[in-house]
Amino acid sequence: MEDYPAKQGTENLDDPPNSRLFVVASRSVTEDELRDSFSVFGDIQGVWVVKDKQTKESKGICYVKFSKSSQACLAMEEMHGKVLVDGTKPIKVFIAQSRSSTRHRDVEDEELTRIFVMIPKTFSEEDLKDTFKEYGDIEYCVIIKNKFTGESKGLGYVRYYKPSQAAVAIENCDKTYRAILAEPRTKAATTEEYSSGGTARGGEYMNAGDNMNQYAFPMGTQLPADPGNYPVMDYRSGDFTRCLMMSTRAALTQEQIFALFDLIPGMEYCELQRDAYGMSKGHALIRYSNLGSAVYAKDKLNGFEYPPGNRLAVNFVDDGEDRSSPVGRMAMQFVATQMMSAVWNGPSTSQVMKPPGYPPVSQMSRVQTDVNLPPLKKLAPPDSKSKERLFVVFSPSPLPMDVLEDVFCRYGSLIEVHLVPGRKVGYMKYADKQCADDALAALHGRVVNGVKMKVMLADPPREESHKRPRTY
Repeated sequence: MEDYPAKQGTENLDDPPNSRLFVVASRSVTEDELRDSFSVFGDIQGVWVVKDKQTKESKGICYVKFSKSSQACLAMEEMHGKVLVDGTKPIKVFIAQSRSSTRHRDVEDEELTRIFVMIPKTFSEEDLKDTFKEYGDIEYCVIIKNKFTGESKGLGYVRYYKPSQAAVAIENCDKTYRAILAEPRTKAATTEEYSSGGTARGGEYMNAGDNMNQYAFPMGTQLPADPGNYPVMDYRSGDFTRCLMMSTRAALTQEQIFALFDLIPGMEYCELQRDAYGMSKGHALIRYSNLGSAVYAKDKLNGFEYPPGNRLAVNFVDDGEDRSSPVGRMAMQFVATQMMSAVWNGPSTSQVMKPPGYPPVSQMSRVQTDVNLPPLKKLAPPDSKSKERLFVVFSPSPLPMDVLEDVFCRYGSLIEVHLVPGRKVGYMKYADKQCADDALAALHGRVVNGVKMKVMLADPPREESHKRPRTY
């Protein structure tokens, strides 16, 4: 593939960050057509169409470089899915992969909507919101507080609904706030100096990560700083506690770990352990408000691959509570036995009697999600005519069939669920188009049992061809 930026120095491609677009378009689209379509969003510094080295024909891959991140983000939001030239397919627009990133970013990428700011310690969350609401619609604000005293550390997060709003805030807010995107910490970032509008966190920002979670142990609970000091227990021996230690080889962020363990209700504390230089030790400490949730989290997340290829290790650790009394031991064993019998994302061991036509559901809810799901509804007869199909992409891995049936049947007229073998995608077939539209609107971008789903309308099935198949 032709190296498109060879005409320009590569050092300017990511300056400022997230100012370059990756566009998938028809091969017939020209540089001039791209420039004309995207110039309404800001100052374009360059347009490149990637061409085949041999034939010099377009590969349908293009790059558009803007002078500002906010311009690129706005262009992505407005142009993704639009048709540039009549008769061509809709284009796909992403923030192009930078040298500090490992992937292209789409309009739903949460990392593009959350900024990290330095604020006066007297600021309340309302003050923070009032200060930054002029740049766009704010989803939430969080002030980082000392987990023991509850006092502000002078740091906070602002989450916008759109990437362009976050970019505008970074570009236009008072420089004393030193706003940056709240991206996951990487090893490379620890050696970079902080610069306004950049993505590296250095200096004083390093220490903020240790206390970025408001959830803390009660006052007076002393916890060792080194994960190695926690006595790890074997759940088979009956030493269940409300406190877990998670170990990972991958560089997971505090936010990723929090989101994963927060799927189980009752989490009251979650903190990634870091060394004196702010680097992750590969361990996180999690505590739940009740024993049942901790046992459930241990059973479901120990050995779970997140991201794919990285198997998490989750073990109980001593939380300092006395369970030597007969009553305490009996209660602990009773709760643990009940929780261990429930299976999340696996074959159900006990079923609730339900009328025919309903998907199977275990005695304990096997669906953990932040979606307000409607009640269960009957599946449509298997011989029903399909009026609409949904295409679902799963990350990091597909959900089991029965869990998908449980979720997608609630919007009515679900005929069947089909998972594509060996791929992280599947199809949901509906007998009623409105029911499919309702499911798409409610479930797109949502997380179910730790799996994020992208839900889209599927392309119509291809007509069977009567032509002879090619033999070359």
